[in-house]
Amino acid sequence: MSTYVYGIARGEVTDLGDRLLGIGDPPLPVRALNEGDLAAIVSDCPPELKPRRRDLLAHQHVLAEVSDSHPVLPMRFGSVSSSDEDVRGVLAEHADRYHDQLNRLTDRVEYNVKAVHDENAVLHHVLAEEPELRAMAEANRAAGGGTYEERVRFGELVAGAVRAREVRDAKLVEEALAPAAEEVRPGPESGGWFLSLSLLLGKDAADPLLTAAADLEKTHPWLKLRVNGPLPPYSFVES
Repeated sequence: MSTYVYGIARGEVTDLGDRLLGIGDPPLPVRALNEGDLAAIVSDCPPELKPRRRDLLAHQHVLAEVSDSHPVLPMRFGSVSSSDEDVRGVLAEHADRYHDQLNRLTDRVEYNVKAVHDENAVLHHVLAEEPELRAMAEANRAAGGGTYEERVRFGELVAGAVRAREVRDAKLVEEALAPAAEEVRPGPESGGWFLSLSLLLGKDAADPLLTAAADLEKTHPWLKLRVNGPLPPYSFVES
């Protein structure tokens, strides 16, 4: 059976026993593979590994439990090795690199910010910004909606203006939030959002980020932001 890796901890980890359960149905016992002064936190890997909500939460729970007593470098969900022996070999071979990353990420957390437009609000804003589009809308309305070709052309122009607004607003959001973070990287891609941004912060330093996000929504009412965190700093671990 292959080995599922949750994260890499600094120091010997000896106290997991049978108390900590991870992914799988039923949940699989978690164990530590100690190699020098590092430890990989692992379990067996289920035959069919899928990103089910139950397993995603279990992955995060294991990291949270171990990080209470040890600095932990988190692995993303789905990190699998062929065997315990291979995991130990990687720990030994790349120990210096893992220590460097642990030094950089200890007491750090990740916040993910996703941005989307309120559809009605951004359409109103785009029409307010673009006199030609506003004139076309008024002309179509005066003509009882306009011809089919006129409506299609108008829709294409509006869609292009909204896409351009997304590009500008993605830059706006990043520039407004980046000063609150130590590092910023693109976040995991997901449908429905024009921006996903991951920010690295000290674990007790979220207030400036949350304030900046709230201020952005107040001053730009067509913007909707979803802030998720604190999370293990997955996006800032070098593969």
